Amino acid sequence: MPSAPFDITMFRSPAVLLSGPVDYAMYNNFRIQFGNAPLEGLVVIELSTLGGDPEVARMMGEDIRYHSDINPNRRFVFLGKAAIYSAGTTFMSFFLPENRYLTRGTRLMIHERKLAKSFKINGPLTTCVATARSLLHEIEASIMIQNEGFENLVRGSQVTMEQVLERAPGDWYIEAQEAQQLGLIAAVI
Repeated sequence: MPSAPFDITMFRSPAVLLSGPVDYAMYNNFRIQFGNAPLEGLVVIELSTLGGDPEVARMMGEDIRYHSDINPNRRFVFLGKAAIYSAGTTFMSFFLPENRYLTRGTRLMIHERKLAKSFKINGPLTTCVATARSLLHEIEASIMIQNEGFENLVRGSQVTMEQVLERAPGDWYIEAQEAQQLGLIAAVI
């Protein structure tokens, strides 16, 4: 569905209201509310989060992508409030830039995925090599998935992948007005 001119009243009654950690409880809540959302027209999804599980954010995002593809008569719009950190920014990246909005003073936070894992090698040397390769493959796959999300986020904006890759390791915080100036969102409400 083509984007309509901006009208602040479109945020009056979001179809989906989410807050808290991005986790499986949020996903279940999302699916229930999403299932009750209008089948045509505007569907506003409001979120406030300090982050959480990036794979859950990707699951919710894939639901948005899939339903956008199968029903072009629906326009899914993201409204971020207060804090959209980490996994919340991953979820936002599944919306087209013209369908992303933040409230005044909201901050986005972009960072690299984190890994906390103990690594112990014990056994025959060939087994040790296989164990080390397995962990390396996990890290490499996670980096590829992370970068796909970064690419979705910056597509159509003035932000380059190089800028994201340079700033994400140190947790990049972006205020709503700056996000709009950078083209990451359509408007601040």
